[in-house]
Amino acid sequence: MTATAAVTVPSSRRLRRHDRTAGTGVDWGQPFVYLVALMIVIVSIVPVAYVWIGGFRSTPDINADPAGWPSPWIFDNYVRVLGSSRFWGSLFSSSVVGIGTTLGVVLLGVMAAFVIARYDFRGRGVLYSLFAAGLMFPLTVAALPLTILLRDLGLQGSFLGVIIPQIAFALPTTIIILVPFLRAIPGELEEAAAIDGASRIGFFWRIILPLSMPGLVTVGVLAFVGSWNAYLLPLLVMAAGGMPQDLWTLPLGVQQFSTQYSADTGSVLAYTSLAMLPALAFFLFAEKRIVGGLTGAVKG
Repeated sequence: MTATAAVTVPSSRRLRRHDRTAGTGVDWGQPFVYLVALMIVIVSIVPVAYVWIGGFRSTPDINADPAGWPSPWIFDNYVRVLGSSRFWGSLFSSSVVGIGTTLGVVLLGVMAAFVIARYDFRGRGVLYSLFAAGLMFPLTVAALPLTILLRDLGLQGSFLGVIIPQIAFALPTTIIILVPFLRAIPGELEEAAAIDGASRIGFFWRIILPLSMPGLVTVGVLAFVGSWNAYLLPLLVMAAGGMPQDLWTLPLGVQQFSTQYSADTGSVLAYTSLAMLPALAFFLFAEKRIVGGLTGAVKG
């Protein structure tokens, strides 16, 4: 009896203490979480906001007060960039490369993930581990041999010379995300489809693709944003390959524009803000789908 009382008394005290804390409605863990989240938001948003707002300022105003507010607001910088044919050429190139990379990553990634997730064959684990190891293989290591290979294949200075390597480097992440989705689909669906006369290809197109759409959207957005922001590979293929500067992607266009107009800080900030705007808007538009897709991959 004494031992039982010794055990139950601390437990009841803890319960009463928990009830008092719950009654006050105060969770001391939440303010710290909010503080950390607020700091992350500030660190992420302030540089972007500074670039956007700086595009509405004149260069003398920026030099006199770098952290100041536009006074007055000047729209000539954005008008000058939007009226430049080089900006629209870079926007076209980034769109072609981004869309081509996204389509290739989604199509090849879902087919490879389908085989790894739904087929039982010798070496499946090794194949999956090989793709997982690709996450630890940076582009900088392969820069020189990749440049030589693209030159020998005649892909230097072309869109395909950028799209194909970007697809290859994005496939590991794509497969790691998609395999749990495809494994989580019940096998009974495949058996029912087979009874109805559907082939494996029909099962793939009619059932697998619609059910794995959240994961496909996730990997598609990640591939597009990664392609849009890529700098090293377009530099090796386009700039070093002799492609006209009007067809360089936007990251290269920002670098070239900032070099040419280094004395015009306001125009450089305007060009940079316009260059990041499409990818940022696309990412924010698909944010919920990305979170849902990654959550589904973890649950799978």
